[in-house]
Amino acid sequence: MLILASRSPRRTELLKQIGIDCIVLPADIDESLQQDELPSQYVKRLAKEKALATASNMKKEYSNLVVLAADTTVCVGSKVLGKPENDADALQMLKSLSGTKHEVHTAVAAYFNGKVSVVLNTTTVEMMRISKEMIDAYIASGEHRDKAGSYGIQGRAAAWIKRIEGSYSGVMGLPLFETAQLIEKVAAKK
Repeated sequence: MLILASRSPRRTELLKQIGIDCIVLPADIDESLQQDELPSQYVKRLAKEKALATASNMKKEYSNLVVLAADTTVCVGSKVLGKPENDADALQMLKSLSGTKHEVHTAVAAYFNGKVSVVLNTTTVEMMRISKEMIDAYIASGEHRDKAGSYGIQGRAAAWIKRIEGSYSGVMGLPLFETAQLIEKVAAKK
């Protein structure tokens, strides 16, 4: 059992997949990209800040539990594509991803007993060329909402993915190998 500092149902499902139950206590932090911040630095900072924010606001009865937080971003070159602000934003993101190889960075932070450890997973995703009609139909489905880069690899957009190099679960928002290793490392310090 741990505290998950995320509203993401995908992260809850992924934790259950590896036998971990969680109490969801999302963190509300400013997720603005800082000037000259690299995408990998950005997700590591946000994951750490989410873990710390949740740890500072949780009930004392949970103080013996690990707080786990994660953040995912998609980037084309150095351009960070976070969650879409609206459908027009999603359209622009998906157009920019069409026919590209792009990176998905997911950082995971674990807080316990005053200390935070952070790991990073980077996966390269190659997406086929997608037409405006395909993008419009995808946006009409609503699946793009609340997803970095405006797509979910575990849904309809899976048909657009030619290949990945890295972690499928990392693209979903929680790289399970790295997460399990991090939890094991933190739990050993209890």
